[in-house]
Amino acid sequence: MTDDGVPVHIIGAGPGGLATAAALHERGISTVVLEKSPSVGASWRAHYDRLRLHTTRRWSALPGLPIPRSYGRWVSRDDFVRYLESYTEHHAIEVATGVEVDSVERDGTDWVLHANGGRRLTTPVAVVATGYNHTAHLPPWPGRDGFEGELLHASRYRNARPYAGKDVLVAGVGNTGAEIAADLAEGGAARVRLAVRTVPHIVRRSTLGWPAQANGILCRRLPTRIVDRLAARMAKLAVPDLSDRGLPRPETGLYTRARQGAIPVQDVGLIAAVRKGAVEPVAAVESFDGAKIQLADGSSAAPDVVIAATGYEQGLEDLVGGLGVLDDAGRPLVHGARTHPDAPGLHFIGYTNPLSGMLRELSLDAHRIAKSVAKVTA
Repeated sequence: MTDDGVPVHIIGAGPGGLATAAALHERGISTVVLEKSPSVGASWRAHYDRLRLHTTRRWSALPGLPIPRSYGRWVSRDDFVRYLESYTEHHAIEVATGVEVDSVERDGTDWVLHANGGRRLTTPVAVVATGYNHTAHLPPWPGRDGFEGELLHASRYRNARPYAGKDVLVAGVGNTGAEIAADLAEGGAARVRLAVRTVPHIVRRSTLGWPAQANGILCRRLPTRIVDRLAARMAKLAVPDLSDRGLPRPETGLYTRARQGAIPVQDVGLIAAVRKGAVEPVAAVESFDGAKIQLADGSSAAPDVVIAATGYEQGLEDLVGGLGVLDDAGRPLVHGARTHPDAPGLHFIGYTNPLSGMLRELSLDAHRIAKSVAKVTA
């Protein structure tokens, strides 16, 4: 690997990094993508088997190459990985695998990327695209380390086969937790409980052929209160009331919650599983006590397995934490074409999760970054 004459270094060979490289190539700007794993799309390869994109094929494609129609409207995990491989080849993107960047620092007008093997890569423009789901987050529940059952983060879950005949509690009711719970119920787990701290908004992935993502795109520029009202009316028409099963309708509006970072749960089997009693919503996990788990409502459970669908952290503190470009939650203060005033030439992509779809938005951001970089390197 060499960085001679390469004006842009991109950290991460996921969708954001590859899309940015392709958009820059379109403008005649050379890049090198640095990837610590052996191949592109590493985080996508590690997702559970059942996963399909919650966004449509049309609005999930990256710049310059459609996703094949043969992959269907809701693209599977394996097909999306194949698409990323084809995308890399199609755009002749240079990917240096096995290169892990440990830190980024400013040196005059350039950025210096310190990588494994003692590499010191210098570049006027750097793009950080290490991914939204970078580091698994496991809450520091009291007594967690003494749990006598099996405890794993959802990032390690692949399918229901190892849990057939077992009592499983899934902690967390985001999209991942909801889908894993449904998968376990369908896959033969003896009992499946879903621990809920904050009741989620649940939406149909599509209604009469109209995808939920389209609503997200249309509503982006509408006032929050109007979207909240429209979403509440649609929910009453499309989603059954599950209050008697432990999942009441949320009191806070859908868009209000989304702007706070809580994306609604797309139904891919959860509603049917809850209605049948195959998935039992329970109170949130509070602590562990040997073989038992104490729940927020004072009750307890003694499952064989706990799967923590408790989200991810971006893991940017070690990489750029000393540059003053992150907020208190460890996320970039600015992203896309904009750069922080104290960090000119340092871009971030893929660290938002909007209702309109992460892949759609990072594709737009890739073009914006390329346009901005072209002005600087002209």
